[in-house]
Amino acid sequence: VQLQASGGGLVQAGGSLRLSCQASGRPDSIYAVSWFRQAPGKERQFVASTTKAPNGIYYADSVKGRFTVFRDNTKNTVYLQMNSLNSEDAAVYFCASGTGRHDLRAEASYPYWGQGTQVTVSS
Repeated sequence: VQLQASGGGLVQAGGSLRLSCQASGRPDSIYAVSWFRQAPGKERQFVASTTKAPNGIYYADSVKGRFTVFRDNTKNTVYLQMNSLNSEDAAVYFCASGTGRHDLRAEASYPYWGQGTQVTVSS
């Protein structure tokens, strides 16, 4: 499985961005696709996840109500719609995928990672 993340950029505080993560290779084998982010000097943290399970969508508390993760299976793409962005959201965002039902918030659960896309929020 290969993942291609895109959509990052510079946005003003309060603005919106939509990130995309397109899967190729064997996208049908994917159970979960998740987004993580890493700010300078900080550890990578879980942001959101979508799985094949019914109602299988999860968010970090810090983004609930502002971010929405959704997928377009016809395009093998998972999106992260980010609204009301603030300075704490600035980071490199990574998408990751896994084929098993493991701890969705743990990096170790994901064998496949995209290259990361930079999100910068200006005040």
